[in-house]
Amino acid sequence: MSPLPSDQADFLRIPAAKREYNELLFAEVARRYDFVTRALSLGRDQAWKRTLINSLPGEGPSSALPTPVCLDLACGTGDVAFALAQRYPQGSVCGLDLTAEMLTIARARNRHSNVRLELGDMHQLPFPSASVDIVTGSYALRNAPALNVALQEIYRVLRPGGTAAFLDFSKSPHWLWQRLAYCVLFVWGSFWGLLLHRQPSVYAYIAKSLWQFPDRRELRQTLSEIGFLPVCSRRFYFGTLEMITVIKPSSELESAPYA
Repeated sequence: MSPLPSDQADFLRIPAAKREYNELLFAEVARRYDFVTRALSLGRDQAWKRTLINSLPGEGPSSALPTPVCLDLACGTGDVAFALAQRYPQGSVCGLDLTAEMLTIARARNRHSNVRLELGDMHQLPFPSASVDIVTGSYALRNAPALNVALQEIYRVLRPGGTAAFLDFSKSPHWLWQRLAYCVLFVWGSFWGLLLHRQPSVYAYIAKSLWQFPDRRELRQTLSEIGFLPVCSRRFYFGTLEMITVIKPSSELESAPYA
């Protein structure tokens, strides 16, 4: 796999080029993805994903979502998709990913009859409008070639009252913290890229992609403009990661957020 082009800023602003690079990147890292995710997070990745799942509406016969339709974007090797299947055993879960190599690993790991894993693009979700109850994305939005297009697609497929929850690296609105986070992620990612792939750019991409990602205020503004309502958020890793849970408005929504 070739390293990132020399002008990363322009490269990451071109949706078609970013999509193509992401497909190559995650094909390259698929076999090491689980290991490096845990290494980069100092072993905290699974705890953060559990928090993501716990932010979703409750399950069970008495729940308003006894048999929800769930969609996990950029599902990778399947961690969040499988957690959704456990939380909603009577529901159905689709894990969607751009990279066939990731899905091969996820399918080999899948032990859940209510999970299907599909190759697809978050810019063109294979669901009718207003047909999905739950959408999740773990490190998904930052990798979207065109963030607004992906968020609009998520909004389209969600039913009124549906929930979306995202976990990703987070960009501070303050320029000093932005630069500090960028430097730390660049060095830490470059170390693992060099160690595992002999190419520092492989995981230095995390810092590069975050640099082009909206800061926390801008992201909330974008979510609001598309029509989402906030439910809760939580930061991790000294604020370098954040979980955000939102809902698509419905006239039937309760006045207070769920627990």
